[in-house]
Amino acid sequence: MSGEHNERLMVGDVKRFAEDARKMVNSQEFSDVKFVIGEERRNIYGHRCLLASRCEVFRVMFADHEQRGKDTTMYPFVLQDTNPDIFLSMMEYIYTSCVTLDIHTLCEKYICDSLSVNSASEAIQAAVTYSLDDLGQTCLAFIEDNMSEIVKTKGFHELSDTALAVILQSDRLALDEPDVLEAVRDWATVNSVVVGKPVAEVAEKVIGHVRLPLLMPDELSRVEQDNKDQLVPVEQISFTWKFHAMKTPETGNPIFRLRRGTVDRDHHKVLPKKADK
Repeated sequence: MSGEHNERLMVGDVKRFAEDARKMVNSQEFSDVKFVIGEERRNIYGHRCLLASRCEVFRVMFADHEQRGKDTTMYPFVLQDTNPDIFLSMMEYIYTSCVTLDIHTLCEKYICDSLSVNSASEAIQAAVTYSLDDLGQTCLAFIEDNMSEIVKTKGFHELSDTALAVILQSDRLALDEPDVLEAVRDWATVNSVVVGKPVAEVAEKVIGHVRLPLLMPDELSRVEQDNKDQLVPVEQISFTWKFHAMKTPETGNPIFRLRRGTVDRDHHKVLPKKADK
């Protein structure tokens, strides 16, 4: 015999190893180091031998702590500028060589971080289509503040009636009602050409969210005169004239609520207070 040793690498169940190692991520059991992460100071627990052997940065951090005579269980590492979820994902990768990413969450974060006047309409459309409530709220807040510019964009004209209705129901739109009506008219006109249907039919699910009672009588008269495309139903105009005659708004009806961007008019004193800025 030559004396040489024949060695053979035995590979175990990698998936099972990763699953078992994942159980140790942020487990306080047998942990010997604590991190305080983010502005909310979230406690995250780790194991020095694993972190140091897999990551040179952690090895240096722990060595420095020991040189200073500090106990890592008594003196945690404070990382205030780090996102806790990102830190946990990094730890998961260190422990398992795998990482579980929530694609929806990552996409939502990317969209929110890159919101602009030109992208806001597409973003809220995605939120409405896929029922992403958190994304929808973030987009709506941005749109509320920037509505006067957003209504001029191509993305606004490409909104579905469902997404547009979500926007029009907001009390916090920074836009006066004549401008809201004009934006809806522009949207309906563009989509009328695209789908080959009358403006009135295209807008039938959104026009009811335009708050005509916020207009003064002379403004309402102009709306009536300019309504050749029948964008605004006759019944909606008649209802508003009745309000001006009676000066009594319907309790709980949202079309009587002042928006954040509503310009004050004399008859508004009988309406509910304006939305907070």
